[in-house]
Amino acid sequence: MGVTDSAAIDIVLLILHMYLGVMIFVHGFRKVFRGGKLAGTARWFDSIGMKPGLLNAYAAATTEMGAGVLLVLGLLTPFACAALMALMLVAIVSVHRKNGFMITNPGGGIEYCATLVIASLTLGTLGAGRYSLDHAWGILIGWSPTTNFLVTLIVGVGGALLQLAVAYRPLRGTESP
Repeated sequence: MGVTDSAAIDIVLLILHMYLGVMIFVHGFRKVFRGGKLAGTARWFDSIGMKPGLLNAYAAATTEMGAGVLLVLGLLTPFACAALMALMLVAIVSVHRKNGFMITNPGGGIEYCATLVIASLTLGTLGAGRYSLDHAWGILIGWSPTTNFLVTLIVGVGGALLQLAVAYRPLRGTESP
């Protein structure tokens, strides 16, 4: 009694969308309810040049929790993946790119965020599989992997670029090369 290739793919997609969803939800939850809470997150956002800090902290936490719920459920998967991708691209530009590749570098390099960008693009392209609300409710089922890829990429990169254009104002001498 073996697992079919299709079942194995669906199980791996389930693991991926559940893990990414829980992981990013917890990031948003912590911004609101742990540590310095939303006010502390806002102060940190101001310090890295994401202005105004409170509005950006609220937007980041809301996006993280919302995308997290959608990913856990496997609902509107390319859009949820695009949201995660946008978050990570903004983190790369605003915090990590000046620190090199490795996350173990002082200040943390882009390695972790880049991995999440790639995982988001992969899941967004393939969809959440059979064990998802997208599948159960027939949402986006007619979309091809190419359509999923383009939606995830364009909405993710576009969202990041829009966020950076509207809100990123790094302090002089702190911007990345």
